[in-house]
Amino acid sequence: MVDIESQIKNIQDKLQQLLRQQAALQKENQRLKKELDMAANLNQEKEQALQSIRQQVDVLKMGSGTPLSETEKAVLSKRIDGYLKEIDKCLAMLNT
Repeated sequence: MVDIESQIKNIQDKLQQLLRQQAALQKENQRLKKELDMAANLNQEKEQALQSIRQQVDVLKMGSGTPLSETEKAVLSKRIDGYLKEIDKCLAMLNT
């Protein structure tokens, strides 16, 4: 009988240990999720800043009078087409 009681006690101790480990892992998981969200937000901010700088560079290139390469012209044309599509979508939403 003593052997069974000691086994039950041993199982209970291991169960308590597993529950503590689970709680610690859940806490760490939440911390890592927050850290990941913060890193994703920072990455998005950096991407937006980079896009803004690229646009400024393009404007400066056009304004300086230096001729654009064919690749730069194609990229600029695609960007302008994208802006026009966005404007058309906005106008369509305003009209509905």
